[in-house]
Amino acid sequence: MLAVDLFLFHRPAHRLTMRQALTWSGTWITLAAAFAVLLYFRFGHNTALEFTTGYIVEFSLSVDNLFLFLVIFRYFQVPSEFQHKVLFWGIIGAIVMRGVFILVGIRLISAFHWIIYIFGAFLIYTGIKLWTEEHTVAPEKNPILGLFRRWVPVTASYQGEKFFIRNEKTFATPLLIVLLMVETTDLLFATDSIPAILAITLNAFVVYTSNVFAILGLRSFFFVLAGLMQMFHYLHYGLSIVLILIGAKMLASDYYQIPTSATLIAVAGVLLASVLISLLRPKNEPS
Repeated sequence: MLAVDLFLFHRPAHRLTMRQALTWSGTWITLAAAFAVLLYFRFGHNTALEFTTGYIVEFSLSVDNLFLFLVIFRYFQVPSEFQHKVLFWGIIGAIVMRGVFILVGIRLISAFHWIIYIFGAFLIYTGIKLWTEEHTVAPEKNPILGLFRRWVPVTASYQGEKFFIRNEKTFATPLLIVLLMVETTDLLFATDSIPAILAITLNAFVVYTSNVFAILGLRSFFFVLAGLMQMFHYLHYGLSIVLILIGAKMLASDYYQIPTSATLIAVAGVLLASVLISLLRPKNEPS
């Protein structure tokens, strides 16, 4: 399905419309529901229920990723028609990484737990910066890109949707930097999402398939969220607050466990408020 999605329906690279994004999001959700029905007839009620619960939990937790992906794409000024390819390969990497996490177990996750503090601080910093200024930094001036250039030669600008180009020697492109950041982000978020579903079931098949279906749906849902960002010009302020809240939640995770339901309510409330303000104060009106 991923191959059909990218290589058949999205060739050549183009910007997904809101209608296309909604259609694909509905398609993935329908496939997940159909898989749950299949599990019901094949393995029984309990297995189907575990999958459904795990899918909802994983999808809800993984939605946090989308907010940071928006910031990454905006920070690196990734053309909208190339974002789909980055997300595609990012999901391929996520499927592999989460499979490894599940097979190896919680010990591997615990070994990288300290990174959550760095990531939480980064989210708060990014949220504050997103509130106070627009991201207009060119990719070639980004400090992360400069560090990467010490090890791998990188082109100064995007070269279409290519990750590498050959010009006497091989060069990486800024699109590869974006992909690496997306993969790292998912790796860090997986340290929270995998233990969450392991609390529901220890059936490796259910754990992995619920993760896969949740991840597949997020790619299309990202473009729904991206479309809303353009329709509602105050939404980026809501996004800023959400990033700060998620970062604070990560920093406090070892001292106070904030319920996922409370997080989702807070995120929905902030985003809804920013949408309402956008409607009440259209962009053509003076501030």
